[in-house]
Amino acid sequence: MSEMRRKVIQVLEGETLSPPPIWLMRQAGRYLPEYRQVRAKAGSFLDLCYTPDHAVEVTLQPIRRFAFDAAILFSDILVIPDAMKRNVRFTEGHGPEMDPIDVDGIAGLDGDRVLEHLAPVLESVRRLRGELPQETTLLGFCGAPWTVATYMIAGHGTPDQAPARLFAYRHPKAFEDLLMLLADVSADYLVAQIDAGADAVQIFDSWAGVLGEREFQAFAVKPVARMIASVKARRPKAKIIAFAKGAGYLLKDYRQKTKADAIGLDWSVPLDFAVELQKDGPVQGNLDPMRMVAGGVALEEGIDDILQRLGNGPLIFNLGHGITPQADPENVRLLVERVRGGRA
Repeated sequence: MSEMRRKVIQVLEGETLSPPPIWLMRQAGRYLPEYRQVRAKAGSFLDLCYTPDHAVEVTLQPIRRFAFDAAILFSDILVIPDAMKRNVRFTEGHGPEMDPIDVDGIAGLDGDRVLEHLAPVLESVRRLRGELPQETTLLGFCGAPWTVATYMIAGHGTPDQAPARLFAYRHPKAFEDLLMLLADVSADYLVAQIDAGADAVQIFDSWAGVLGEREFQAFAVKPVARMIASVKARRPKAKIIAFAKGAGYLLKDYRQKTKADAIGLDWSVPLDFAVELQKDGPVQGNLDPMRMVAGGVALEEGIDDILQRLGNGPLIFNLGHGITPQADPENVRLLVERVRGGRA
């Protein structure tokens, strides 16, 4: 079966499909008991990401269970700073941590051996394309430079990423250098994923929503546009989804400025606005992940609203952010069934 028959790719090329293809952010994760079993065996979270046997298995688990139209590589956005020797670690109950970076640290960063460090991840991509059903799209991904930089500056996640915002105001040149280096290294990583077998890739800017208008253009739009231009210069047929969570009205010209093929929408994006954005090309989203936890009428109404408003244009059905560990796998089954035209 040719790539053209993969439904997610068809939508990324501008087609409207009914029913729309569906996958879920974090579809391989803690809500699945089979994932928890592999996670327990893997050791550290990074060991899970860097061990192809484990990463391939957990990527395939939701495909076996729900037959999603796309599988997304199991990895993490922070493998990039880990590959740049920032001592990334994941602690239960605390989330990701790493050595905070300063101006001198930024000047000393070296991106030359990043792909060498990430060779096990690329091996997972190669194996996945061989093991997935032919009709299933394989998605690669990376973090957007702004979001990755926020963790590198603070050394951990913070509620509003104030440390990175403050650093950017105090040290604008060093911060721009960091963003541009991350953009270039991440573009190389995306090209490598595409060459390894990824059909399309997504750029996650999970912290775009904390930025003001001027900062959004400088820290979110500019580096992502640089990445996409770099990838498409080398792989002109590459399909790229850009997800700027929380960006709201600033999404109005995000697609045009970044040249993304599709834009991901979080659950706070009004459907009226989503319809306007869809006039310019494919959109992806945007069910509230809490509806997946609630189930019942809340889940059904959320699904139906999106299908009714966005189903007449190019749509990839997804959540507005990652599925949470509290979600019941049975609700995921009901979601897939309802999107595909059945009724629970």
